[in-house]
Amino acid sequence: MERTGTTRRRALIGAGAAVTAALSGCSSDEPGARRDAPPSVSAETLLRRRSAALSSALLGRYDAVLAAHPGLAPRLAPLRAQVALHVEALSPTGDRPRPASSPSSSSSSAGAAASPSPSSSASPSAAVPADAGAAVRELASAERSTAAAHTAALTGAPPEYARLLASVAAAGAVHVYLLTKGSR
Repeated sequence: MERTGTTRRRALIGAGAAVTAALSGCSSDEPGARRDAPPSVSAETLLRRRSAALSSALLGRYDAVLAAHPGLAPRLAPLRAQVALHVEALSPTGDRPRPASSPSSSSSSAGAAASPSPSSSASPSAAVPADAGAAVRELASAERSTAAAHTAALTGAPPEYARLLASVAAAGAVHVYLLTKGSR
């Protein structure tokens, strides 16, 4: 009796050929593949850049509030200095800002030197309220949002960086407390 149709042997040969074709399609030996292509940016580097950008925007917000309400400097300068340190700590190693040239500079000027951009002031679209109390409440809201974003980023972070993000998020929560209830 003669068999018709697909046999087990033919099915296995066909499946093996399909797997071989699929795997060879992924090979870097193809003429279009480049072995000298630059390595892609790691997920951790992208996460570090996003986290540093969030803290940098917060630093810009502090600068805008301090420029609009210089009388708040005694209350906000220590928090601003910590946010500047957060920007530096969260930045990827190659993107970290240079330290200030003078080691005896004040904490506010050292914080400004730790900013990754030449001007860390807030954009004109981020207007500061004329009322100092409202400006501080908006700053507390920005701190809360930044801390929440750092907390949300924990799930995709490698363990060591996750610990840093958790510490920065906790510091942000303390800043919110100090801005809203702690320093009245």
